[in-house]
Amino acid sequence: MAPPTLPSDRHLGFTSVKSLGPLLTLILWKFWRLCGAAILILILLYWLYGGFLIFILLCITVLGGAYHYQDSLLYYPEQPESARVFVQAPSSVGLPSENVILTAKDGVQLAAYFIKQPPSQLGRVPTFLFLHGNAGNIGHRLHNAQALYRHCGFNILLVEYRGYGKSHGSPSEAGLYLDAQAAFEFLLDRRDIDKNKIIVFGRSLGGAVATYLAASPAYVDKIMALIIENTFTSIPHMAQLMFAGARTLPYFCFKNKYLTFQEIRKVRAPTLFLSGLADQLIPPRMMMELYQACSSSLKHIETFQGGTHNGTWMCYGYYERISCFIHYVLQPGQQPGLPLSQPIPVSASDESGATGSALLPSVLRSDKEANSIGQLPLRTVGNR
Repeated sequence: MAPPTLPSDRHLGFTSVKSLGPLLTLILWKFWRLCGAAILILILLYWLYGGFLIFILLCITVLGGAYHYQDSLLYYPEQPESARVFVQAPSSVGLPSENVILTAKDGVQLAAYFIKQPPSQLGRVPTFLFLHGNAGNIGHRLHNAQALYRHCGFNILLVEYRGYGKSHGSPSEAGLYLDAQAAFEFLLDRRDIDKNKIIVFGRSLGGAVATYLAASPAYVDKIMALIIENTFTSIPHMAQLMFAGARTLPYFCFKNKYLTFQEIRKVRAPTLFLSGLADQLIPPRMMMELYQACSSSLKHIETFQGGTHNGTWMCYGYYERISCFIHYVLQPGQQPGLPLSQPIPVSASDESGATGSALLPSVLRSDKEANSIGQLPLRTVGNR
């Protein structure tokens, strides 16, 4: 079955330069509505005291407004337009699930789907906490979840960030961290799953949230594995790529920082990095930098030649790479080259729409030098 057509990278993931014009217009419009009274006061002060004071005050006002509206440049809960109104249910793609309401520590209520394997497998298989990117809702990730459910055999918890989908509140860096903690606590409280087999996964912005969760002292030893995909090193680093002037800004000027390159150094859980080399939004070198900085005793990076920012999950071999890594984590005494108990059929699609499927053998190979420092070798997987 060919994978569904996804919205382009311009609509999901980080904004492209082409979208900056409309965003800046939106910011100025909101700023004008909220700060009309302040502008009138500044005009009055200009009339009374002259140009220098008004210039200083205008600079302070504009900088304060820009700081406040940085969220509009990062979070896109209303893309596509119906994302806050309609959230597709797992049953629409044949997945058995529970509709769950979580409550974060600050009282914000979050919507979530818990997708369950059959009762005979529910308590034996790993559970996959899925933290998505900065746009859309959990319903837009159901086809990805469906493939994880069928090919990898996981239970899956899809959690909706605050301000997204049917969740309450508004997004913020501190808020998203609380949302991830609430989701993990929900899994720890369940009696029908194996709490020692919880995998935390994050894509793009979700990778930063997942890394923070895996590095938190309360959870650092409770996570079986961390998987991050097409994630950035930090928001200031991303800003430096998009705006030349951002290179001179100190970190306190950024309302959202997401310092993933610092948090990854605290991670102890086995960590898998999934990097799409055709990602035009987040440079693939950032994933390599995170891999190199990771302090886990077992870490591995997989690269996909045709993997775009939002399309890496459709690349050939994607699900097998995840399954092989988790298989090795669960049975570390075995050689990583051993085949899985059941080969995984993989369907993939590249940017041209070509598809392919195969029964793939395990490709994790032992490497004497890599194993000596607790690392599995890097592999590049091309589309077929």
